[in-house]
Amino acid sequence: MNFRMIFQKVKGLLIFLLYFLASIGILQAQFTIPPPPKKIYPVNDFAQVLPQEHVYSLNKKLIRYNESTSTEILVAIVKTLNGEDPNLISANWGEKWKIGQKRQDNGLILLLSIDDRKISIQTGYGIEPYLTDALSRRIIDNQIKPALRQGDYYTAIDQGTTAIFQVLKDAYTNKKKTSKKDNGLENLFLYLLLIFFILYLFRSGGNSGEDRRGSVYYDEEDPFTLSSMGRWNGHYGGNFGSGWGGFGGGGSFGGGGASGNW
Repeated sequence: MNFRMIFQKVKGLLIFLLYFLASIGILQAQFTIPPPPKKIYPVNDFAQVLPQEHVYSLNKKLIRYNESTSTEILVAIVKTLNGEDPNLISANWGEKWKIGQKRQDNGLILLLSIDDRKISIQTGYGIEPYLTDALSRRIIDNQIKPALRQGDYYTAIDQGTTAIFQVLKDAYTNKKKTSKKDNGLENLFLYLLLIFFILYLFRSGGNSGEDRRGSVYYDEEDPFTLSSMGRWNGHYGGNFGSGWGGFGGGGSFGGGGASGNW
């Protein structure tokens, strides 16, 4: 075997390796949005950077906001986007998981990519006139980035969502009303509950100092009790009624929002 033949074989091997490495790079550059679960929670920490108590607290906060405004805010935390555009991923995530009420399009995605150190806020069509691109960027720069740079993901999300609440104040209200018949049944239930509670106190000797939170009735701090109107009813916050794939039928996203690095 002469030198020319050896060179050709080595050259062919190198070309094969280059194509192989390039194909791996292409595969790694793809980010797949996970399919919507049957129970969608407001906070989805795929990177596992938040303690459970922080997930619980943020879910409870976003559930209560959803019940009073009908606006759906989804927080998605991932390890990496594999080089893809955070704004495009966020908007596609909102569409795929049908975040927001149908016809109101009042969904919002807050995306964090930990290893990339990227953040994106993407709004549904209905929120765009209130939470403009400039306001989204201001919230990212002033309320979210400082905490992210300290590695405090909980504070970043907490402050960011509070700022979003303030911008969207009075923009939406939950118009779902209870019928008179339902109100009558609720009142009857409350009367029976009160009678049962009085009888229970007499039976227990009137020891009203005993902590019964979450034992006989419900714990008012538990998200199980926070979402009779919406999809967010499950442990740590999230059933979303018909599942997120159906909260209000699903809103649309038009690319409004902002992104940045920290």
